[in-house]
Amino acid sequence: MGEDRIKTRVIGVDISNERTTYAIVDIRGNIIAEDGFVTTDYLDVNNFVTVLAEKLVEMMEANGGYDKIRSVGISAPSASFISGSIINAANLPWKGEVPLAAMLRDRLGLAVAVANDAHISALGEHTFGSAHGMKDFIVISIGVGLGSCFFSAGHEHQGYQGFAGELGHTCVVEDGRRCGCGKDGCLEAYVGAKGIVLTARELMEASDAPSLMRNLEKLTPRTIKECCDQGDEMAIEVYRRTGHYFGLGLANYASLVNPEAIILTGGISHAGNWLLEPTREAFDKYVFGNMRGKVKIHISKLDDRERDVLGASALAWEVPEYSLFK
Repeated sequence: MGEDRIKTRVIGVDISNERTTYAIVDIRGNIIAEDGFVTTDYLDVNNFVTVLAEKLVEMMEANGGYDKIRSVGISAPSASFISGSIINAANLPWKGEVPLAAMLRDRLGLAVAVANDAHISALGEHTFGSAHGMKDFIVISIGVGLGSCFFSAGHEHQGYQGFAGELGHTCVVEDGRRCGCGKDGCLEAYVGAKGIVLTARELMEASDAPSLMRNLEKLTPRTIKECCDQGDEMAIEVYRRTGHYFGLGLANYASLVNPEAIILTGGISHAGNWLLEPTREAFDKYVFGNMRGKVKIHISKLDDRERDVLGASALAWEVPEYSLFK
């Protein structure tokens, strides 16, 4: 009888609104090979999955062969680990329900697991980053959208359908701004990338005060942050207002789940103290009194893309092994 070979590699895939990154990762978390492509080049999801499968096969064959890969883990916005689908993603080009795990499994003949990008960020932080050794913590992903995942007693809480932690779609302003999800007043509409830019535009329209933001060729959270670095008072006010809403949302969240720490990830977290200081101020104002001063809020030390690819690889180890080629 032949001895079963233990497979020591998986593939991690991170699908963001702009770019899809994929990597072969070994059992120790070492990235063997990595590549990517522009997500929005494929507006038809069937074409996207076909191209992704082809690129994964090409990478596997160039790095030790297909038979060394155990499974695939995928991070995507608005995805559910329970169903293996992306469902009504507000910021992706594919609408409705996309059964991504089943679609890719059919093309590759390997086990595929799909989970929400915030869930994957939390797995990455727990396995490789700031939350290593923690049992009760929240990871927030703040960029184009706003997502989260929380661990309780050492395990991630996913909820009945896999959508637990949708912090971005909790209401903070009654009859407020329209969110990409179709509701009004969502937190994401105030602290996501589009919300920050809208706050800047509203401030500039409401006042004739000088601001470096008026001269920007492109108004983005990053360029607004750069204006803050130069002492621009209106730009600083943009992040002060953003931090106020963000801290309010985090305070409500923490009051429910009582975390040891809240770890911020994603592009907007790079605004640093311009965002952190007003966030912490509002958090301390609104959080349940017994938790005040006892919940750490800090920015992840891991590179965003690397963490999410590694988190997706950690997810891949959780799905039961399956192969058409055994």
